[in-house]
Amino acid sequence: MKILITGTAGFIGFHLANALIKRGDEVIGLDNINDYYDVNLKYARLNEAGIDKEKIEYNEIVKSNKYPNYKFIKLNLEDKFNLFKLFEKEKFDKVCHLAAQAGVRYSLKNPDAYINSNIIGHMNILEAVRHNGVNALAYASSSSVYGLNKKQPFSTDDNVDHPVSLYAATKKADELMSHTYSYLYNIPTTGLRFFTVYGPWGRPDMALFKFVKNILEDKPIDVYNYGEMKRDFTYIDDIIEGVVRVIDNPPKPKPDWDGRASESVAPYKVYNIGNGAPVKLMDFIEAIEEVLGKKAKKNLLPMQPGDVASTWANTSDLEKDLGYKPYTDVREGIKNFVDWYRKFYDI
Repeated sequence: MKILITGTAGFIGFHLANALIKRGDEVIGLDNINDYYDVNLKYARLNEAGIDKEKIEYNEIVKSNKYPNYKFIKLNLEDKFNLFKLFEKEKFDKVCHLAAQAGVRYSLKNPDAYINSNIIGHMNILEAVRHNGVNALAYASSSSVYGLNKKQPFSTDDNVDHPVSLYAATKKADELMSHTYSYLYNIPTTGLRFFTVYGPWGRPDMALFKFVKNILEDKPIDVYNYGEMKRDFTYIDDIIEGVVRVIDNPPKPKPDWDGRASESVAPYKVYNIGNGAPVKLMDFIEAIEEVLGKKAKKNLLPMQPGDVASTWANTSDLEKDLGYKPYTDVREGIKNFVDWYRKFYDI
């Protein structure tokens, strides 16, 4: 297949592009390489896939010097004109839209970035898919959409009308817009609610990266809600396996669709992709200490605005529909991250 992956300088997009390239798909990666976190890490990910930093220019396609079936373009999702030109030229079979302004706490400081990237950008992707004969769209949502929900594990059947961050609200909006396009235009769309993704090449703004960095540098780590937190940590390889299965098995469009599809037949689906086994934050820190062979200095702090105390994925739909359940043990995943971190930063 010919697949567009947005966000390929990012954590999940980088890994997904590599997985699809290596199995033989033709992939075009897209990213605007913004400076939300260290751009050197983003360029390093691109370089790992054979994209030369020196050749990257805005709205110019760069060929990989490592994989003949991979190309990259630097482009803003808000740039509708050039995004449409890309779709018209390349004629994608499928799109996996992972690019977004990430981060819960940053949305308190810079809300406009979330509207521009996550709302306008997502809308532009939907329109480009609609007008260019793309067979299916998969896109990143987030476990943060569950917000103030008390019932756990979180199920995709649950009401998610009480987000506690603008980031979460934009991801819920993406799901609603996608359902509208599935309903009106018979476009198969699948939302992916990721649960606390971690692993090699991870994001510097996330807990594992920050904890490992500070512990190795003998600095204290910030532990929120005084450590009374649980997260459904999900290893990157498990996430990628789930995403690939979704790409390969989109919801079926209705053959006799006439523009009046009912809710039951609109080709729309949302999946949780999580480990299904929440880990106490203090146990997570202890596992990091064991791998590093070094104790953390803990700075215990109250809960931050926009955060939640616990996440836990119900993955029964993923298991039933796609025959898959994430399985990587958190200690194995932490060790793999630390091995990568030491090698990448030459520690």
